[in-house]
Amino acid sequence: MATSWFCSPKFLAFILLLSAIPIGIIISLELSNPATHVYYYQSNGRFRECGKWDDQNQRFIVGFVEGGIGQIPVSGVENEVLVEVPVVKDADLAGNSTLGIFIDQPRNRLLAVHAEPWRNRYSALAAYDLQTWQRLFLTQLSGPSDEKSLANDVTVDPQGNAYVTDVKASKIWKVGVEGKMKSIIRNPLFKAKEWYKNLGMGALNGIVYHPDGFLIVVHTYSGNLLRIDLSKSNEEEYEVKLIRVEGGPLTLGDGLELVSGTRLVVAAKHPTARLLESSDGWETASVVATYPGLRHKHRSPTTVTVKDGKVYINHLIGMGYPRRKHAFVQADFGGIE
Repeated sequence: MATSWFCSPKFLAFILLLSAIPIGIIISLELSNPATHVYYYQSNGRFRECGKWDDQNQRFIVGFVEGGIGQIPVSGVENEVLVEVPVVKDADLAGNSTLGIFIDQPRNRLLAVHAEPWRNRYSALAAYDLQTWQRLFLTQLSGPSDEKSLANDVTVDPQGNAYVTDVKASKIWKVGVEGKMKSIIRNPLFKAKEWYKNLGMGALNGIVYHPDGFLIVVHTYSGNLLRIDLSKSNEEEYEVKLIRVEGGPLTLGDGLELVSGTRLVVAAKHPTARLLESSDGWETASVVATYPGLRHKHRSPTTVTVKDGKVYINHLIGMGYPRRKHAFVQADFGGIE
């Protein structure tokens, strides 16, 4: 019987050619000169979901998808490839990912969100001392007997209360400064009108605290941006409003970062980042600039941080072997600061 074309050398060569095209594009992108400044760092892990700049200690801090926390000291040497140093690896949290971090500088601590992303059966918030990395508390947010949840991102108010988003079940956990669970915040606006935009892990994601006393949070799949007024009503019935965004929606929005009281950066998949501005206390907002990030979009942008007044986007995927090279890429908004 004649050999099938699907098993022939020509077909195998054709498949290899097809598979080489995207690999070739990625290699080309990696070897090209960056359009903006990039902090590269080497790591033993493939995925780094979250990253923030610690200005006081001149280092980046990152969360590991395989679980744990690392620091990347910055020496100031131009174009130096930095090196990640693991600082937290909790044995009792093995099997969980570190999906969100917040540097609580006034209290000299890091808040970290740990969660089990595959079955959505465990979520927790931990606090660590920024110098010794001693764990200060561990608060379980959900367990196997609760609804399926996935803690994702965290922010802190001036009193030290933490607010943790649930990207699976569209709610927010509030945890007190000492680690005590205080309340669970729910609201109909936390879910998209279209049922299919609430599936999977596409619900409430990035979150920030605004100094005027409210939270801003993005819903991933719908792109809705929400304002949660913490000064009104009781803890379980905060006033929630949909922020009308001109130039929105912010579909596939991920990490958020306030760069001022009137400007907010949203990390997303396409484009890599959007700069929003509001002149009415975030009742409404406008997309005033975008950063396409074409060179690094294959690395998948996740979170935003600010270093020396410049916006940097953390990317999920590290490239290379045996050590992975990760990137914090400066977002260029066309001269808008």
